[in-house]
Parts: sequence; structure tokens; C-alpha cells
Amino acid sequence: MPQHHRLEPNVPWVEVVATDEDWDAADPQLLTSMLGQLLLIRAFEEHVLDLARSGLVHGPAHSSIGQEGGAVGSILPLTSADTVNGSHRGHHQFLAKALAYVEPKGIDPTRDFSPEVREVLLRTLAEICGLDRGFSHGRGGSMHLRWKEAGAIGTNAIVGGGVPFAAGSAWAHRRAGQGAVAVTYFGDGAANIGSTLETLNLAAAWRLPLCFFVENNRYAVSTGVEEVTAEPRLSARGPGFGVASWKVDGMDVLAVHLAMREALRHMRAGEGPAVIEADVYRYFHQNGPFPGSAFGYRTREEEQQWRARDPIEQLSGHLVRRGLLDRADIDAAVARAARLMTGIGDVLLEPLPGGKPGQRRIRPAEWPDPGYAHVGVRGDLGEFADARLADRDTFTGELAEQKFIDAVAGVMARRMSTDPSIVVLGEDVHRLNGGTNGATRGLKDAFPDRVLGTPISENAFTGLAGGLASDGRHRPVAELMYADFMWVAADQLFNQIAKARHMYGGADAMPLVLRSKVAMGTGYGSQHSMDPAGIFATAPGWRVVAPSTPFDYVGLMNSALRCEDPVVVLEHVDLYASTGEGPVDDLDYCIPVGRAAVRRAGSRLTVLTYLAMTSYVLRAVESLGVDAEVIDLRWLDRASLDWDTIGASVRKTNNVLIAEQGPVGTSYGGWLADEIQRRLFDWLDQPVQRVTGGEASPSISKVLERAAIAMEDEVAAKLAEMAAY
Repeated sequence: MPQHHRLEPNVPWVEVVATDEDWDAADPQLLTSMLGQLLLIRAFEEHVLDLARSGLVHGPAHSSIGQEGGAVGSILPLTSADTVNGSHRGHHQFLAKALAYVEPKGIDPTRDFSPEVREVLLRTLAEICGLDRGFSHGRGGSMHLRWKEAGAIGTNAIVGGGVPFAAGSAWAHRRAGQGAVAVTYFGDGAANIGSTLETLNLAAAWRLPLCFFVENNRYAVSTGVEEVTAEPRLSARGPGFGVASWKVDGMDVLAVHLAMREALRHMRAGEGPAVIEADVYRYFHQNGPFPGSAFGYRTREEEQQWRARDPIEQLSGHLVRRGLLDRADIDAAVARAARLMTGIGDVLLEPLPGGKPGQRRIRPAEWPDPGYAHVGVRGDLGEFADARLADRDTFTGELAEQKFIDAVAGVMARRMSTDPSIVVLGEDVHRLNGGTNGATRGLKDAFPDRVLGTPISENAFTGLAGGLASDGRHRPVAELMYADFMWVAADQLFNQIAKARHMYGGADAMPLVLRSKVAMGTGYGSQHSMDPAGIFATAPGWRVVAPSTPFDYVGLMNSALRCEDPVVVLEHVDLYASTGEGPVDDLDYCIPVGRAAVRRAGSRLTVLTYLAMTSYVLRAVESLGVDAEVIDLRWLDRASLDWDTIGASVRKTNNVLIAEQGPVGTSYGGWLADEIQRRLFDWLDQPVQRVTGGEASPSISKVLERAAIAMEDEVAAKLAEMAAY
């Protein structure tokens, strides 16, 4: 018979229950401040639902009515230096943090509310209504609330999407060494999603001061928590990752407060992350002013049972029992909060002209200017005003033949030595003498605390890099070992990092560099070979750069690291071992954003290309003796393309070929050909021609891989065809 030894987690997992003795010992000012916040948030949410019922909220209104105790109880123990982010149901979290910021000594519900409190509520309501005076000028709406000054670093519409960003904030706090923590709020649905679990593991491995606060309201839209997990006590996730965990009744605001104080002591002592699960209940459906019972997935009896445990009523009962307030005081405070919201609504609304009595509309002056719609997708590049710009024709330093990969490692070492904010992270970047290709060679020894080898968890560490960049104290350089892995991290790359600047109003920078390699021709097959340029060109927010020489790599990486927008730097495995001219000592110049390079002058054909395909094109042109002008695009995104150089060449040659290696389905040249024909149609003698790979992704077989991608032979064939046109 085998022996069985019971295993126990290495960290505590406890339930916190507030007793009458705890209520009696609680500071009266704390309790009255809790009531002030709860009443304001409840009145605010009720006003939002009234507006939604009247059709005055464009988009969803995810009410937090019933769940306020979890937010207020957990945020009041925080300091102004601590940061929070949350989910699509985040009004209460955002307001609790913002109200605590403007009233750090607490809110007295028996007195008139301050102008600062009124301004927070006004700007938040305006944001939810999509109005210009909102925190993000109406772009964020109900689900994307951010006020970084207050430590509210963004609510998020993607389930679990904001959790990795909070890890970035926590890493920055730990690095600063001032004891601040981050709290990420999410619901029972997000407790099962990959980005949350990846981040839970990473935070535990790196001992980040990050609290995973689970608002278990029992329903992900209409699906009950017991339907989707065998362990509905969601705080059980923590011990499995070595994370200390607390469970608490979220309808009991003091119990939440006590649990958070314990978790804060744990995190501020450097003991790593914490999980708090608060059992709460949303009184209304996922969205809008109707109860869940109206949609049939829960009963009125269940809703009544939870309403009987309302956090405001529980707190009010203890305040009356202790003689701190009487019922008249509380009723007056409720009315005061409601009047405040009515007055705030009157600022934004006016009677509907010609409408029925009581019908209202948004005041026209409150709407944002339609011209603002696309402002802030990217920055204005003002950060380059004092940059030392140079290109091959203006560079005055010494040049020598060098390997491409040496330029990659050399410029990163130089920048890290001059800029202590740069942090490099990715899988194996700290091992193997510089990662899998030597790109980070020597960096771990020189900068041991700023070169971070990550778990295999692309969502977590890519999102953490996004959180670092958004925090503003660091410039992360994240490496995805192969470009195909971008699909694993797609939410963080395209929903979070790419959209953050614009979504939150257009002003905040996102200085992140993403390095990744294209490995066509290496035999790594369909899932390690893609060229992502065509995908990134369709993603607003990203700048895309594709160096093809050692000299270019240095100048383009310097520009990427200076840029306040996210920049993906594409590298081709074929180039790593290649040699070319590169700087010997001067590694500090920037190649201007948006400048292509004419690699060969010509007058009959214009060939546009990038990365390793550039050398194949040049060889094909030389072998045929075609009078072609070859332009290495270098910057590939819509905002950074060098239309001056492209346009001048096309007006001269009247013929265009776009040459790339990758499959036709994700082709970069597809949209570029369309744009050229729209801009330069009158100068074209024939349609824009293209060389791409086939439909299939490259496969392992050397013969089949070669048949799937484009190289010198395919370019030569197309050039000969065009020359005979």
C-alpha cells in the first residue's frame, strides 16, 4: 500500500470576519468616512442608471450598486502613492480612489460635500456620458476610467486585460523602494482567464507588491460561478501559486478594510503579492437598469437575500448602535448625496427642445469637438526636438564592418548605461550569453536588476511592460522570442498597449519597445516564422521599424527608445550573422522617424522593400541589370512612412513593385499598394505589382519552406515581367 502524506500550501489562506468587537473598536472617523464614500458612490450609480434609462448614456452602464463595500473598504487603507486599476465594472473602484485622493482626511456625510468632491463626480459622470470635460475627454466612457494623478491607472473593458498592467505598476513601486503597492480589481470571470493566472504566477515569482482583489459577484454576465469552476472559492487560486490569500464578506465594509490592512502589511513588508476574494453582489444585470431576475438567470428571492445584507445598511446599523449617527442624520446624508448628483446632472443636461416635460438632452457645448476623434493615436514626436539626428550620408563618426547582431547588443548596452530607466525583459534574455541569438549579450552582468528573465507567459510579461511604460518611470524593452508569439500576447499588444494613449485621452505617453524576430528560412516551421508587419500596420498606435543594416539598427533603435509611442522593432534571423558598416564608437545618433533609405538609385522601376528582403532585391536587380530604384522603407507604420521619398521615386519611374517574404494573407504590401494607388495613381503606368510568399505559412521541410516564401528568384521573375511591360 502506498503511503499518503497530506500536502499543505506554503502560504496562509484565511477568511476574515469582522466581529462586533471590531466594529466597536473602529475609529469613528473611519466609519463615517466609509459611509460618506458609500453614499456618494451609490447616489452616483443610481444617477447613471437614470440617465441610461433615458437613453443619455451612449454605450454600456455597468452598475456597481451592491458592490460598493468591496471598493470602499479596500481603498481607504491605501495611500496616495498606491495605484489601482479595475475591470469594466469599475465606477466604484475609480470613485473610491479619486474621492480618497481629493479628501485624504475622509468625507463627513453630515456636512456639505466639498467642491473637490463635486468636481470628481462631475468629471466622472461626464466621462461616462462621453463628454469633453471627462477625465479622458469622453473617449473612455464607462469602462475606461483613468486619473493617474489620483493613482487610478485605468479600468478596462477586456476581462482580465488590465491585470498585467497592474503588475507593471507594482514592479515600478518595488523598484522605487518607497513602500507603495498596486491593487488590481477583477471579477469571478477574470479569475479563470489566462492573463490573470499568468500574472498571478509572475507576481509571485518576482514577489511584487500587487494585490489581486477578486470581486466575486457570482455571475459572469449570466453564467454562475459554480458552472465554470470546481472551486468557487476563488481565493483558492492564490495558494496554488504561493500567494497569501484572504477571503472576506464584501458586503461588510469593515471586514474588507481589516483584510486589506493585513494584506498591505504583508506586501509592504516585501513578502510578495496577495489575493483578496470579496463576496459581493451586483443588484442589477450585467448592464443597464434591470435586475438579473428580469433575464431569468437568478431569482428574486436570491436578490432579496443579498439586498438584505446591503453594505450601506450594515454600516448604518453599526453607526446608530454606537451612537455615532442617528437615522435622521443618515437619511439627511442620503438626501444630500442625491441632491448633489441632481445638481451635477443639471450642469450636463438641459430640457429637450420640443420634447415632453421631463425629457432632457446633453447640452451641446459639453460634447467633444469631432475633430478630436483621431488626435492622440500617436504622439507628435516632440521628444525628438533635441535629438542628435544622423543618417548614413550625414554621419561623421568612424565606421567599420561588423556583425548585425553585435550592433543589436552594442546599442542596447550603450543605452542602458546612459539611461537607468530602461528595463529589458523576456524569455531567456538573462541566459545563453544574450538570449537565443545573442541580442542581450553582456546586459545581465552589467545591469543585473534591469534585465529580467520571464516565465513563458507572453500575456503577463508583455502587459507588465505596458504597465511599466504607462507608469512613466521606466522604458521597457520587451522581447518576444518569435513574432508568432505576438498572437499569444495579442490582447496586451493590440487592445491594451496600442490603444492606451488614445483611449485615455491622448496625452499620456506609452514609451515601450517590443523586439521580435522573423525566422523565415530557418526551418522552424509554421508557428515560428511569421512576418507581423502587415498585422501591425493595421493596428492604430504602434510604430513599426525594420532595420536591415548594422548602421541602421543603431540609429533606429535609438529612435525607438526615445519615442513616446510604442515601437515594434522587427529583426530577421537572416540578418543576425550578416555584416555591414556600423559605428565603431558613436552609438548615440538617431535616424529620423519616417525616413526611408534609397539603397540603389534608378529611373525605370521603384522597388519598395524592408528587412532581409532588401538584400534579395538588390541581388536580383544587379543580376538582371534592371534600372530599378530600391527603397528600404525602414519605418513601416502608416504614420511614419516616408511618402516624400516614395512619391519622388514613383513620379520618376512610374512603376512600383512591393517585395516582401511573408504569406499573401497577412501581407504588408496589400494595404501599401492600395495607398500608393490612391495617392499616386496619375503617375503609374501599370498597377502596383507585388512579390509575396504563398498562402501557406512556411513549414519544416526545407523544400516546402522555400516554396512558401519569396526570395531573390521571385523578385527577379517579377522584375523581368515588369521591365517587359
